[in-house]
Amino acid sequence: NLYKVVPHTGQGEVKKNSITTNKHMSDLRLKESLTISVLKRKKTCSRTFSPKWQSSSAGNTYWCELHRDLAFRINELKTEVTNRLAMLEKRVELEGLKVVEIEKCKNDLKKLRNEVTSRSGTRVNCNCKYNFSDDGKKLSPRRDVPSYPKYTLSQETIEALKKPTFDVWHWEHNEMLSCLEYMYHDLGLVKEFNMNPITVKRWLLAIQENYRDNPFHNFRHCFCVSQMMYGMIHLCNLQDKLSRTDMCILMTAAVCHDLDHPGYNNTYQINARTELAVRYNDISPLENHHSAVAFQILSMPECNIFANIEPESFKQIRQAIITLILATDMAKHGEILDSFRQTVDNFDFTKEEHVKCLKMVLIKCCDISNEVRPTEVAEPWVDCLLEEYFMQSDREKSEGLPVAPFMDRDKVTKPTAQIGFIKFVLIPMFETVMKLFPQIEEIMVQPLRDSRDHYEELKHIDDAMSEVSYPSIVKYQLIPQILTQNIAQKKKMESMSLGGNKK
Repeated sequence: NLYKVVPHTGQGEVKKNSITTNKHMSDLRLKESLTISVLKRKKTCSRTFSPKWQSSSAGNTYWCELHRDLAFRINELKTEVTNRLAMLEKRVELEGLKVVEIEKCKNDLKKLRNEVTSRSGTRVNCNCKYNFSDDGKKLSPRRDVPSYPKYTLSQETIEALKKPTFDVWHWEHNEMLSCLEYMYHDLGLVKEFNMNPITVKRWLLAIQENYRDNPFHNFRHCFCVSQMMYGMIHLCNLQDKLSRTDMCILMTAAVCHDLDHPGYNNTYQINARTELAVRYNDISPLENHHSAVAFQILSMPECNIFANIEPESFKQIRQAIITLILATDMAKHGEILDSFRQTVDNFDFTKEEHVKCLKMVLIKCCDISNEVRPTEVAEPWVDCLLEEYFMQSDREKSEGLPVAPFMDRDKVTKPTAQIGFIKFVLIPMFETVMKLFPQIEEIMVQPLRDSRDHYEELKHIDDAMSEVSYPSIVKYQLIPQILTQNIAQKKKMESMSLGGNKK
């Protein structure tokens, strides 16, 4: 108990001065103990032997031998104490070295893990943030992410997923992930490409984590586009016309097409000379970035849904997905639509170039298909898009950059924003697709025409109220009432034209 060692602090530092202190204290206590022992023996002897005997030569000899014996025992005890302290010092030193070695091993492992990650494991340490945005997500999907809950989809939901009228607003992120997972299983992609089901879950979760919380370009938009693609595959019977590889390319491109979108379009990137614009030489900077992020995620073993296919097959799939994502750049809209128009009259599903052109048009249709959905589903998307536009135009004004009129909150209204887009972009493209797939007219093209009429009527009311100079708040309170009256009047006129027998 005299030679107690103070434990190390856990940081690899051993308190060796505690050994010295203990040794000093031990020596003092040992001397004190021996002194007491000698005094006790003297006291005992004084009682046993007479003073005369103690002063005799025999007594002197006895005391000399006693002192010699005590000195020997003291030296013996000192040697024992020294040896024991040396052993304790050695043990403490070894314990300290052990702690240091453990810390060193931990540091070495950390360095090795970082090196592996930066070289191949994820390639996620690339700078995915923009020089104008501080709130972007860093591309670093966790390796130990818990899977999202597994939902059992009802038959009603499964049937609704196959239709372009699907309401995307009533679903949480976990539910949307489960729906996407179901689509991959339902189309036979998991089985065809020998995908690990757990890897599919991790991949989808990594995808969701790398969509930013923008008003419009967010994970719900990703799900919206992917669901429309799934719906068009069923509506146009593409399972019977295209290969599973083509369907996998369509679905995966739809899922990945806006990854890590910053909420500022290509025009801003180029005018502001952002890092992305510089990196991609002003050529579709956003779409190139979406593609790069998509394959950075797929490069991680735990997220690689294509891990079990041949390298040559993966190379072809990769190139096709990149082509489709790049096709979503609206700057290429006219060029892509013109190419499709040249093939649509004599379309041949056995010709690779024809199929490639069709896939580009399909992803474009899905990307801007919100107005195909019912009004109560489509209209909130317009508000989200305008909010994102206004954020950009406000920033452009503050930075002295050019501002597009359709993004300026002082110049654009919801009707003016939508009428031109529906009339000159959406309807012509969907009507061209309708030549190849006539079945989409009723469920996809007609809703676009109805939406155009709806916004034109809104514009007429807006213009009429502007002439009367209603305050804005009164104007937008009156619009629903006027629309209801107009609809009732139209129904009455239709009834009269049919002799009052309209059912």
